[in-house]
Amino acid sequence: FNASSRAVNLLDRTGILAGQEVGQTRQVLSAAALTYVAAAAASILQLFRLLYLFGGNRRRD
Repeated sequence: FNASSRAVNLLDRTGILAGQEVGQTRQVLSAAALTYVAAAAASILQLFRLLYLFGGNRRRD
């Protein structure tokens, strides 16, 4: 999120973005950053699932 914020600020200061484009760019970059958060959460949940499935405390009768 910090990198996205710095990028928008840089694009705004240099004049590459104008007016309404700044807000739209901020929204797009925030959405892109959220994909990384979602991927990390999915990976952690997958790890927990695998630990549950292959945990050492299973009894076989």
